[in-house]
Amino acid sequence: MDTSKELLFFFSALGVFNGIILSVYFFFFTKKKFLTNYFLGALLFALSIRIGKSVFVYFHPTLPRLYLQIGLTACFFIGPFLYYFLKSAVAEINIMPKSWKLILLFWAILIITVGIIFPYEYYPKLWRGYFIKIIYFQWFVYVVFSCYTIKGILAKIINRKNKTTPAEKWFGMLFLGNFLLFLFYFLAIMGAPAATYISGAIVFSILFYLIISILLYRKRTDDLFLLNGPKTSGKKIDSVEATILSVKLEKIMIEKEWYKNSNLSLQDLSQELNISSHQLSQFLNNNLNKNFTSFVNEFRINEACKIITSNDKLTLESIGYDVGFNSKSTFFAAFKKHTGTTPLNYQLQALQA
Repeated sequence: MDTSKELLFFFSALGVFNGIILSVYFFFFTKKKFLTNYFLGALLFALSIRIGKSVFVYFHPTLPRLYLQIGLTACFFIGPFLYYFLKSAVAEINIMPKSWKLILLFWAILIITVGIIFPYEYYPKLWRGYFIKIIYFQWFVYVVFSCYTIKGILAKIINRKNKTTPAEKWFGMLFLGNFLLFLFYFLAIMGAPAATYISGAIVFSILFYLIISILLYRKRTDDLFLLNGPKTSGKKIDSVEATILSVKLEKIMIEKEWYKNSNLSLQDLSQELNISSHQLSQFLNNNLNKNFTSFVNEFRINEACKIITSNDKLTLESIGYDVGFNSKSTFFAAFKKHTGTTPLNYQLQALQA
């Protein structure tokens, strides 16, 4: 291996190692725990494993085929982690929905089962032929979903007339970096001229060191994970506008029963009202003195109380799910917070009345 290749190997491998270290940082050591932190950590970890495979196999082709299987298995999670990372930020989701957990579990069971039944060591043609196409098609689908999720941010970045926030630039850069990674690997698989696996490792290393530079340059980084920025000041929305918003909200929440959607987000509600997430958050916090979660949970608890008093055949857990909660513990905690008593005590009081 000549000096140029040794340097290329060194910086690519160093990028992979540091990527794993940074993923651990996002998982365990960030001051504020956002769901985006965890998905970014998971994304960096999956990318590091995938890139690590490319680096070592490129410079040492005789490595066991198990490394190829591990790399492609990690590749299977890059798309989902990228999408959920962006979706959790855009929709201001800080508790992972049950549907996301089930989808990730499905992908994990699928790729692990396939790896056990058809190990790369004994079925290399199957992996190189069919499996790799399926893996990259899945990655491509999630890249498209991710692009659609942040289309508004990308439009602002492209159209320089609109000023972008640091968070928007951050998310745009991370999406672009992942898109380029996918593109280089896809072109390498298709046998495009001058496209090799090591190109993806180089792109990853550049992206990684850009991330490090931003984190070191900025004195505070919490705002990078909040696309809609910190909560607004105490300024209230005009009374006329507030009244109109209240009526619209009441109609949406009661008549359309949007609170029953367990994945309902601030962005979903703001889009239905045809206002920005910022405006809705300001209205809830400053005019109603409630955050988004408390506002939605109030409707859920009111509905739960009606069901408890009118139907003693349903279990409390099923009632919680029916009114929009993701878990029994979340329902019980919210119920006690809003009513001052537990669902069971409330049910007993209703039966005695």
